Amino acid sequence: MPKSTRQPIPEKPKAEKAPATTTRAAYFNRELSWLAFNRRVLEQAQNERHPLLERVRFLAIVSSNLDEFFEIRVAGLIQQVDSGVTESSLDGLGAREQLRRIHSVVASIVEDQYYCWTKELVPALAKENILIRSVNDLTAKELTWIKGYFHEQVYPVLTPLALDQSHPFPQLGNKTLNIAVTLDDPNTPADEKLLAILPVPRILPRIVAIAPAKTGPQRYIFLSDIVKLCAGELFAGYKVLGAFSFRVTRNSDLYIDEEEAENLLKKIEEELRNLRRGAAVRLEIDEGVHEHIFETLCEHLELSQEYVFRLNGPLNLLRLTSLADLDRPDLKYPAFTPVNVSALRDTTRIFDTIRQQDVLLHHPYDAFTPVVDFVEQAARDPKVFAIKQTLYRTSGDSPIVRALMEASRNGKQVTALVELKARFDEANNIQWARQLEEAGVHVVYGLIGHKTHCKLCLVVRLEGKRMRHYAHLGTGNYNPRTARLYTDLSCFTTRAKITSDVANLFNTLTGFGLDPKFRHLLVAPFNLHRRINELIAREARNAAEGKPARITAKMNSLVDKTTIDSLYAASQAGVKINLIVRGICCLVPGIKGLSENIKVRSIVGRFLEHARVFYFENATGAKPLIYAGSADWMSRNFFRRIEVLFPIEDTGLRRWITKEFFPIERKDNENARVLHANGAYLPPSRRAEEPPFSAQAYFVASAYQRAKTQKQAEIPQLPVQALPVKTS
Repeated sequence: MPKSTRQPIPEKPKAEKAPATTTRAAYFNRELSWLAFNRRVLEQAQNERHPLLERVRFLAIVSSNLDEFFEIRVAGLIQQVDSGVTESSLDGLGAREQLRRIHSVVASIVEDQYYCWTKELVPALAKENILIRSVNDLTAKELTWIKGYFHEQVYPVLTPLALDQSHPFPQLGNKTLNIAVTLDDPNTPADEKLLAILPVPRILPRIVAIAPAKTGPQRYIFLSDIVKLCAGELFAGYKVLGAFSFRVTRNSDLYIDEEEAENLLKKIEEELRNLRRGAAVRLEIDEGVHEHIFETLCEHLELSQEYVFRLNGPLNLLRLTSLADLDRPDLKYPAFTPVNVSALRDTTRIFDTIRQQDVLLHHPYDAFTPVVDFVEQAARDPKVFAIKQTLYRTSGDSPIVRALMEASRNGKQVTALVELKARFDEANNIQWARQLEEAGVHVVYGLIGHKTHCKLCLVVRLEGKRMRHYAHLGTGNYNPRTARLYTDLSCFTTRAKITSDVANLFNTLTGFGLDPKFRHLLVAPFNLHRRINELIAREARNAAEGKPARITAKMNSLVDKTTIDSLYAASQAGVKINLIVRGICCLVPGIKGLSENIKVRSIVGRFLEHARVFYFENATGAKPLIYAGSADWMSRNFFRRIEVLFPIEDTGLRRWITKEFFPIERKDNENARVLHANGAYLPPSRRAEEPPFSAQAYFVASAYQRAKTQKQAEIPQLPVQALPVKTS
């Protein structure tokens, strides 16, 4: 099997002295900032303006987010404490203090999450004839049905595990549902309080429809309640004193020394099998659990009580996704189908169109179809000689992967850079790597120590006597499914100055390159960090000289200290800085004398804001600089990942970004929250007569308008036609 490319890795440059006088109080803690983001997701579940089942979905996302947070971030902090690491975070907090604060914040989020479920969503669902039944609510007829269901569907796959001197504590899988049962032998006077565990297989549905009916109220019960109700069936002769559901979250980060891993693919497969045996980092358990059960679990899991959460409701609210998927369109967002009205709609002229003009798509409002068509047409076009593609995350039945395999079978040279360490997608990517190799695709894994996170596809086509390069560069993954859920940009171009840099990058990733030069792309870990900070510094100089100076940046996370300090210096020089940061933001805005010229907002809505777009006024240059790409402003993106920011050169596309994309996002007063210097995210101030405005709703309406009005053969190149809207 192929290995990662072995070649010298650019060293992380030493951080320059901060251009502004800053203290640790000038930075927000990364972990607490992430929890503030998850709180904003929870606010969507609490928001009665959203359709009911969409609120249920947001509540499920909160749980999914917390799972990953504990598996990775909390697990890392616990390791720091256990290993005696004393390094402080950006804001000066040690690992132990961070864990203490995390527990306090998470406990508050979880309490509000379960209050939202039990006191708000369950009653609201009942009004819509979706009944969530507890054991105490069951009618005699329902009870009979449930016991029958247990015997037919559940009992055969359960294996009770006794805990005593001859039965060691079992290995419990990561995030699996388990039922702890305490028992008593009624034939003895002693109160034995015997303990057994029932692991519940993942294959069983966690929410069960009770006696499904075509009409009338739909009734549901959690599988955990069914197992607890019927647990006595597995312990003949014993009296059940109590049954309590629990689950364990484990450290799920991969530990791989790529220099020592002779076969990276097999090594990652081994690590994936080991994840279920990772150290426990969280225990979630029913409120009211018997104390001896609680103590036994904590002892065997080696968990202190600060990592235990007693829940007043069903474990793992991520399972509510099955409710959110119910066929009740009246309780969901109006159905939205991405429109395919771009200049690439005519699949027979894809290469002709790109040769004539750059094309920009705004997903999910613009369909992902042209991206798939681009690769599929390249696979079948006899003039195409080679295709080079990065794959970070893709869908379960990926048309992109199928097209690459078809291209290889058609005799084209196909190279795929598959990122095996894409977190939680490792198994999927191993599968794709093997299928691609079997089809004759050259599969490589990029630079050792760096994840290949950039989104690139390069097509080499013979036209006349010359080879022309066509490139797709994006901010999102090659995944048609998430392209319907994430907001991203896709750019198609055949501009030689860009495609030559793309070709150079692919050669660097698949071969050797001591010091690759990129003239127009900003590429991590080679020139991205240095160049971004140079551009920020130039805006600061221009402001100091009285020239126009402005920075507008949209990203997922802002963590890198050097870049934050550069922004502080620019603010002090008078640069007007508008940041749209969906998730983590360690920069503190609005501090007089430090960051008073910086505004930060976050948008959390129906779609996951995922695009990274950057604007620099560049008053001393020929024109403002506009970039889009895969990189957030985090140390990992600057130094431990292969990332690409690409320039937007086309005049019309630049106009759309500056006159519509950014202004519309800044106009949002419904899903947006403004970050304040005290760390609070509050709704934007709004005049009494000013109506609510959602940027995402605007782009949906705009997409429909384009689909309705653009029926003529010639499709304008802009992804969104400007609508008359005041953005001041």
